[in-house]
Amino acid sequence: MKKILFMIMTVLGWINLTSCNDYLDIVPKGNKIPTTLADFEALLRDEYTIGYIPVTNSLYLLNDKFVGQSSLTSVTLTSANYLWNETADRIVLNNQDEGTYYRSYMAISTCNLLLEHVPVATEATDSERNEVMAYAKVIRAMSYYILANYYADTYVSATAGTKLSVPLITSADINAPHKQVTIQEIYDFMIKDVKEAIEQGLPEQSRTVIHPNLGAAYAFLARVYLQMANYEEALKYADMALEQNDNLYDWISYYNSHKEAITKEDSYPSLPSATGYDYVENYYFRCGEGNPNYATSELNIPVERAESFEEGDARFLSRWKLRTVNQDTYYQGLAKGYFNGAGLTTCEVYLIKAECLARQVTGNDFSAAMDVLNKVRKTRILPEIYQPLQASTLTEAIDLIRRTKDNELIFTIVPFADARRFNAEGTFARALSKTWEGQTYTLTPASHLWIMPFPAGAVQNPGNGTITQNVSK
Repeated sequence: MKKILFMIMTVLGWINLTSCNDYLDIVPKGNKIPTTLADFEALLRDEYTIGYIPVTNSLYLLNDKFVGQSSLTSVTLTSANYLWNETADRIVLNNQDEGTYYRSYMAISTCNLLLEHVPVATEATDSERNEVMAYAKVIRAMSYYILANYYADTYVSATAGTKLSVPLITSADINAPHKQVTIQEIYDFMIKDVKEAIEQGLPEQSRTVIHPNLGAAYAFLARVYLQMANYEEALKYADMALEQNDNLYDWISYYNSHKEAITKEDSYPSLPSATGYDYVENYYFRCGEGNPNYATSELNIPVERAESFEEGDARFLSRWKLRTVNQDTYYQGLAKGYFNGAGLTTCEVYLIKAECLARQVTGNDFSAAMDVLNKVRKTRILPEIYQPLQASTLTEAIDLIRRTKDNELIFTIVPFADARRFNAEGTFARALSKTWEGQTYTLTPASHLWIMPFPAGAVQNPGNGTITQNVSK
């Protein structure tokens, strides 16, 4: 854990590593001790420190992110996940993929620092202090959600109280002890943090889109409760989130505006990202695979992954185009800019609501769930192709909702977390299969690959605590 604190210390430029408990007492040359609320609130605006959490290896496992043949010729952590190599020891291989782990804990450390010092920050009212602390609690909870659904097993009520999750750290003290808690404890903590944030006066309109607002808190609770299979609570918070913001982006208009450039033969235009800071579906913006410091390009996707999109999906047509370069054929990302890969959007909440409604049905009338799903699809599927979807069984309804959700939230933690949830439930578990270089590969629902190993640096240097791997290899 000391590495986590070192990273945040380096980024902020405040902390002298020789200090003891209160590292804010020492002022590095050329800097100052933060004292005012504005000093502390500025930390929430440093997106590279607090708003950037990649989940790269989950994208490789799902085969959502394309990997070229040259990167698959040897056994690496990337190839082990991408080719579903169950014999590879990913614990040994994971000596470099530290971004998900350390960036999550770097954000958590910043939030802990704020929660410890903002109560005595100067030049602020109690209401203003509470607002900043509320932001920190939501961001901390969201960071733990990524960690818990990456490095530990998915939530199952029967085993959540005994299976280990991730280290729970609530102090910014460099020497503070930490404990690797159970899955139940980490979920209870996330819910408590967000509900306290709401009670502290999380505003309906936050300071910026990188400050989570009230709608974001409701949306996140809907996500958490869905992961816990508590569909009643998930639906309740989904509705509350949609009361705050229910906008959907018109992808059909976007496609029509750029159709000439998109469809031009042998042309791969650089189109403006629609899912950046001003995306109308945003509750809260947070970078995933992109970088908040500069515009990046949309990730490429494998040909087989592209086949899962609906015909006439304007969102897909606007973002990817088939291309062959040397030995590799893939769908190249066309957009460039900023991408909300780790935040919260209205589309996700609509699809959470659709699944919850489907699970409430006792007969075969899934029209309410399909109405919600079709509301999303109508802003995505070209009108000459669009037809409203119908379902007569829960399996049909879940399959249709899941298809849209996996495609809408590609490159986020959500499809990975959902897959683990469905696999654990059993009824809707799926085995993934593909052929690469003449060989068939399969990823079963019970595979140990669905849990990512902690990076070597974390296990070998756990700080004032211990870390136990949650996966065998």
